[in-house]
Amino acid sequence: MKKQKWAWGVALAVALLCAAPANASLTTFATFTGDVDVRTAGWGSVSQSGTISIAPIPTGSTILGVYLYTSTFFNATMTGVGATIDGVSTGFTSLGSASSCCTLTAGRADLTSTQLATDIAAGATNFAISETNGNQDGEALVVVYSNPSITATSTVGILDGFSTTTGDNSTISFGSPLDPTASGFFAEMRIGDGFSCCGQSSTIAVNGTTITTNAGNNDDSVDGATAQNGDLITVGDDNDPFSPLLPSYADDHERYNLVPEVHTGDTSIGIHTVNPSGDDNIFLEVFHVTGEATIVSGVPEPGSIFLFSTVLAAAALRLRRKKG
Repeated sequence: MKKQKWAWGVALAVALLCAAPANASLTTFATFTGDVDVRTAGWGSVSQSGTISIAPIPTGSTILGVYLYTSTFFNATMTGVGATIDGVSTGFTSLGSASSCCTLTAGRADLTSTQLATDIAAGATNFAISETNGNQDGEALVVVYSNPSITATSTVGILDGFSTTTGDNSTISFGSPLDPTASGFFAEMRIGDGFSCCGQSSTIAVNGTTITTNAGNNDDSVDGATAQNGDLITVGDDNDPFSPLLPSYADDHERYNLVPEVHTGDTSIGIHTVNPSGDDNIFLEVFHVTGEATIVSGVPEPGSIFLFSTVLAAAALRLRRKKG
């Protein structure tokens, strides 16, 4: 009976540790591991119609997921929000609203089983797109695929939702210590950010080191230099180079190489994003890393860690007393 109570205590502590994320407005949507890769793209225009383009998918690939996101403002219920891409019409599942100005909300549509996925697998890269509501700032397209020519195992993780004023945390965990100097090691992050322009920016820190204070800008607007409601979106994509460390506003491309902040022996990579001005919305994080990894939102609450440690310490003490 005592052993049973001890087991239940440990189980409770583990459950609390795993189920108590902090700042978890961005949540894990999907994770893929194996011979996988990812393509991302962004588009926005006040005209509400145009073309969104992605890098080509290698021949012989299997499409694992095709997801279209939209970013909206002043429309918390997403009334009338939809899109047509490659002839496929869709609505969006709301991901929640940012606790900041302007009722910033994002939505997701799963288009994996549509003609769009078929056309992507066939090599198409440019797709006609249109929006149904003037309060949409643009769209992000995420495509995950596998290909037998990819010989190294990797993990693609997608987190989506909305940003909080206090910031959001994400953690990439590995089963064994990392060696960032090893041949072929890589770790990258791409974000989707809505309602951003004109100096509005977010900060991103990796393993405690700030890598940018200038994430944002409407880089994926096709309207040129004019920034106005309806085209305020930026998405890190395959056509973007990695942003340099602490880039200027113009040089931040929302695509980041995480390797410089990874140290030999690390077993996790921690990411913190925050928009200090509370006027734009990081609604999407896409990770691609070497090996098998678990990618989750949030970090364990200190109270949960304390409880877990206390239960284990008590269990160890009981075992020592029993042996004595």
